[in-house]
Amino acid sequence: MEVFTNIIFLLAGFFMLIKGADYLIDGASSIAKRFGIPTLVIGLTVVAFGTSAPEIVVNLVAAIGGNPEIALGNINGTVIANTLLILGIGAFISKIPVKSRTVVKEIPFMILAALVLLIFTLDQFINGDAQAVLSRIDGIIMILIFGVFLYYLFLSVKGSPFAKEKTKMRVPKAIGLTLFGLLGLMLGAHLTVDGASGLAIAAGVSESLVALTVVALGTSLPELTAAIMAARKGEMDLAVGSVVGSNIFDILLGLGLSAVIAPMVISNSTIIDVAIVLASLTILLIALFITRRNADDGEHRVLDRREGIILLSLYVLYIVYVVIRG
Repeated sequence: MEVFTNIIFLLAGFFMLIKGADYLIDGASSIAKRFGIPTLVIGLTVVAFGTSAPEIVVNLVAAIGGNPEIALGNINGTVIANTLLILGIGAFISKIPVKSRTVVKEIPFMILAALVLLIFTLDQFINGDAQAVLSRIDGIIMILIFGVFLYYLFLSVKGSPFAKEKTKMRVPKAIGLTLFGLLGLMLGAHLTVDGASGLAIAAGVSESLVALTVVALGTSLPELTAAIMAARKGEMDLAVGSVVGSNIFDILLGLGLSAVIAPMVISNSTIIDVAIVLASLTILLIALFITRRNADDGEHRVLDRREGIILLSLYVLYIVYVVIRG
């Protein structure tokens, strides 16, 4: 009976994720067009925050409950899934144009966030401490850096003459769809994670492995479904912005708040995971720099099927490594 219940949760979660992403993209893109806000900025803020909500909630619960490995494993696994799996699938299905601004500004900021996290996990090597700890001071610094990111986005929009576009959807409806979509994503992710975790534990899989794989992948489902729906609707800036913004939200805000609530002891395996996060983000940046420019406008670089296969292959290797490590 318990297995059947978990399967129902899993299927219901998938349905809510798909419909929630559909409503979210329609509402968010309509708001962007109505007010002349670049869809990239909407993706980096509204959509990114909404799709990051499951990770942040999981982390806060884990921090309060004294389970730092779950919090750290969730964020590390999610960022890697966002970068290698989601963008890999997107590029495999359809070419992903990425604005040059994103390549030289937002993605390097995302890498900076991961680098800061890695530095904070190296207390044993930098300060000679007996045990590395992500402290409250570290958390406050990460939240402040996140504030700098939001201020940068504000400056990027302020005073810029973005053209407004006509849209049939009225503002109240667009806002309602956006909020309803966000709610659907959060509830869908919760049901999916509960169902998948229940099935995994029933099969005898360890909780730490579940945190790095099932829970991390489950909380990445909003980003995945939002990115796929955005790609289907031709809103690629929204798709890329949601992934990049979500990674920044997860690292700086998710772990920052968790560390402020309860300092987290860092294990050697966690340091390796953070290093893999940094490596995956760096690989993405390198891939974008060596890809060709979009022949149509010259303002985008393109991730195509070749890069998608590379990213997906790296994600499979990561999963194999995590499973072998246990």
